[in-house]
Amino acid sequence: MDSLDTFVTQHLGAVTLALSVVAVVLLVAVVLLVRRTSRLDRRLRGLTRGEDGQSLESILDAHLSKVHAVGQQVDDLAARSAVLEAVQRRAVQRVGLVRFNPFEDTGGNQSFALALLDANGDGLIVSSLHARTLTRVYGKAVAGGKSEAALSDEESEALRQALASGSGSSRSA
Repeated sequence: MDSLDTFVTQHLGAVTLALSVVAVVLLVAVVLLVRRTSRLDRRLRGLTRGEDGQSLESILDAHLSKVHAVGQQVDDLAARSAVLEAVQRRAVQRVGLVRFNPFEDTGGNQSFALALLDANGDGLIVSSLHARTLTRVYGKAVAGGKSEAALSDEESEALRQALASGSGSSRSA
């Protein structure tokens, strides 16, 4: 034990200096940690400070509720969109028009054949034959791009135009 006392006594200055250096290093480390902790604390307070000073948990709960509400709205819009797409397929979207002059005693192409079809090729053909003294209007049903009634050349051309007008713009659901 005496040898340890002798050693410490002989090197007391160096030991004191070493311990002082360690104390200063530890003090600097504590100061740096306090600064870092205060910065983190400020950031955390900034995160948790809502419009009403709410906690981070209540803010996240509110955002989560909004996300669920938006998800429900998206689902509702998808369902409505599906219904609209189904209805849209039945709307007139293919049109063919042929104007012609069936009689020599009338001037101009005042007669016409008009084909109005949906995406499935269902619809009707309306024909109007105009003469000097009268105008006659005829209607013929079309199903799947075909008419059960006999078609005139002009009606057939209007049907062909209508079917061709939908080939590039029709969308598959």
